[in-house]
Amino acid sequence: MIKFENVSKSYGKVRALNNINTQISGGKVVGILGPNGSGKTTFLKLIQGYLKPSKGKITVFDHEVGSETKARISYLPDKPFIPTDYKLKEARDLYKKFFDDFDLKKFDDLIKLMQLDVESKVSDLSKGMSEKFHLALILSRDADIFVIDEPIAGVDLLARDMIMKAIFSNISEDKLLIITTHLIDEMESLFDEVIFISKGEIILQSNAEELRMEKSKSIAEIYKDMYGYLS
Repeated sequence: MIKFENVSKSYGKVRALNNINTQISGGKVVGILGPNGSGKTTFLKLIQGYLKPSKGKITVFDHEVGSETKARISYLPDKPFIPTDYKLKEARDLYKKFFDDFDLKKFDDLIKLMQLDVESKVSDLSKGMSEKFHLALILSRDADIFVIDEPIAGVDLLARDMIMKAIFSNISEDKLLIITTHLIDEMESLFDEVIFISKGEIILQSNAEELRMEKSKSIAEIYKDMYGYLS
């Protein structure tokens, strides 16, 4: 589904990604792992098309990243993206206008599951509630690829459980889910494949279960060995 060919991305003199070559196929959950500043969020934004590579080529379904590929990707960034003066129902209607694959009923069902009120304003939501609301928006699309950046960071345990349940009960097995997280020990059982990034480079890409068997360690333990700590 996704192919990076000699991709680099720089912000001025700072190189966030350096000569990335990788392919990611569908029907799986892929964990993008690495410490802060390693290039994970840049990697995700390049897939979505929020950023353009400084060098190299990225294709999604054999098309270079652009309007056609964006229409097939549902992206949850690491920061809220709906204006705070919007009501939840106004954001829902806006998303429906933008995306033909947006399912209003699915959104309303997810909002009920998340125990949210469509009459609430985004500004009235706690961090956990905001995460659940933004997640409901992106999960209500019938996209081919879901890209989710740190969905459970900084929220309480109850909200984490609800968020994880929503993600894995609303994305079908034939889709591709790419997800970043620092809470590896809580989520690693969900990964089919892992990609470790360090200083803008992929240092390991592997089937998660094969890697556990090869190392006789959990993904969290392997992460700690590679980076010296568990973030």
